[in-house]
Amino acid sequence: MMYAGSMRTTVDLDEDVAAAIDQLRRGGSVGLSEAVNQLIRAGLLQAPRAHRFRQRSAPLGLRIDVSNVAEALEILDGAGGR
Repeated sequence: MMYAGSMRTTVDLDEDVAAAIDQLRRGGSVGLSEAVNQLIRAGLLQAPRAHRFRQRSAPLGLRIDVSNVAEALEILDGAGGR
């Protein structure tokens, strides 16, 4: 089914992927685009969920008040840092 969001492109398929598409087309009487879409959807459903990013931190023993950015930068960079 073509709609405004459709896209046409050329892709090179590996032999195993092309064989899976051909098998699906023969078994389900679907066209090339539908077979490719079905296989992509099936792959997306099986894809493992990405692990949530978690920032690790460690105490450095340094406390800086960051309410004044210029002062915090001066402490971190040193007086001659600018």
